[in-house]
Amino acid sequence: MGSRSSHAALIPDVENIRRETGFSQASLLRLYHRFRALDRSKKGYLSRADLQQIGALAVNPLGDRIIDSFFPDGSQRVDFSGFVRVLAHFRPIDDDTGVRDPKQPEPLNSRTNKLRFAFQLYDLDQDGKISRHEMLQVLRLMVGVQVTEEQLESITDRTVQEADEDGDGAVSFLEFTKSLEKMDIEQKMSIRILK
Repeated sequence: MGSRSSHAALIPDVENIRRETGFSQASLLRLYHRFRALDRSKKGYLSRADLQQIGALAVNPLGDRIIDSFFPDGSQRVDFSGFVRVLAHFRPIDDDTGVRDPKQPEPLNSRTNKLRFAFQLYDLDQDGKISRHEMLQVLRLMVGVQVTEEQLESITDRTVQEADEDGDGAVSFLEFTKSLEKMDIEQKMSIRILK
């Protein structure tokens, strides 16, 4: 039978991953089994095609953008630690956390990091700003044919105009953060099963 900790020993660098992501040992074990199930040819890493097997991503209009986040810098594979680091953005924020050590990096599931993750889904060219064109492309993916092109352009113009405080015609990360100030991003970007 064996204990959970002996199973967790199968996970490479498990203690560092646990510290960095905040996932419990039990959650990491579940995620490791999921990772291995997605890695059908037992390569030890996942490709884009492997991640496209995830049903929730296949039906999500931003699924391809989310999959892209697993492959920074144009890489073609993600190992287990990279897989879990991305998923950590969706881990619910702990309510019982005390004062955080300022010398430690901010948790991957912090409000700021959740917003940074969401921002990069819109910032298609990764220039640190969401242009009108980028906003239009993402909104087009999200609403499909439910609205006319004219309505979509109007929504895009209004969205960019409301968020663009410095008048440069684009939305910076700071402006993006301010525009979502009242949104419960912690709730919207959390998957309870990952706790």
